[in-house]
Amino acid sequence: MDIKGSEKEAIAGYLFLLPNLIGFLIFTLVPVALSLVLSFVRWDMLSPAKFIGIKNFIDLLGFHTESGIFTANDPLFWKCVGNTLFLMLIIPVEIMASLALALIMNQKVRLINFFRAVFFLPTITNGVAICLLWAWIYNYDFGLVNNMIIGAGDLLSLPLKRIPWLTSVAWAKPSLMLMGLWIMLGGYNMILFMAALQGVPRELYEAADMDGASSWNKFWNITWPMISPTTFFVFVMAVIGGFQGGFMQAYIMTGGGPDRSTTTLEYLIYNHLYSWQHVGYAAAIAWFVFVIVFTATVFNWRFGGKLVQYSHY
Repeated sequence: MDIKGSEKEAIAGYLFLLPNLIGFLIFTLVPVALSLVLSFVRWDMLSPAKFIGIKNFIDLLGFHTESGIFTANDPLFWKCVGNTLFLMLIIPVEIMASLALALIMNQKVRLINFFRAVFFLPTITNGVAICLLWAWIYNYDFGLVNNMIIGAGDLLSLPLKRIPWLTSVAWAKPSLMLMGLWIMLGGYNMILFMAALQGVPRELYEAADMDGASSWNKFWNITWPMISPTTFFVFVMAVIGGFQGGFMQAYIMTGGGPDRSTTTLEYLIYNHLYSWQHVGYAAAIAWFVFVIVFTATVFNWRFGGKLVQYSHY
């Protein structure tokens, strides 16, 4: 064995990895470590930082008794947690819709590549542009949706009224969820499902046809089990993205309102850091999100893998 040659190859490999390693240290590991340090201080970026231990986390997660009522130390934080979880309720719908679209886009028909590109286009479009487009669609006075509602009312002689999509507590979150569904419908989830579908052996479908299986039986007993690893991966990534999302929509379309009904954890971090200069508190919220995402990911990988199935054929 040429030991010197192996050492040279190892050194060359490490040199190739070095730029990525340096980038990871400077732009990821060091900032993350500093954010953990900042979570234990009170700092407004103007006066010197003051070490306060775990007080930020106590203020964030703690409860107290007020007039005999058990009350959160930071009700706004828990409201934002609820907003984030509520917006994540659309995740199963997004996954099933993406799978349904992938099944359609997996057919060998004329112009299928064109339609695939059309459905994927919103994913690569600038997020700010999409938010501005949907803000116009939802506009109370001249938005496309409200104009269609009024037009339908006139056509059917019904007293239909305009809906305050983004300015009503009842409608703001569903409006953002609908926009998210439109964005995610033909995005990367569709691409992943299409790749999984194309990896299902054709022999399984041929065997099912010989047994006289219906389309639903073939989907349930072959397609769904064979793509379950991809479905599981898509679900895990969607949960991670759900906890870390919502900033752009809130910042551009609603300002976090009305009545903080669209303020997510990500937008709350932004407000504490840049609007209110609560640097340490913002870092504490960021670490709370990290712990939740890490725990959810470990739980999914530990127990969700048991849900992965295999074809009955």
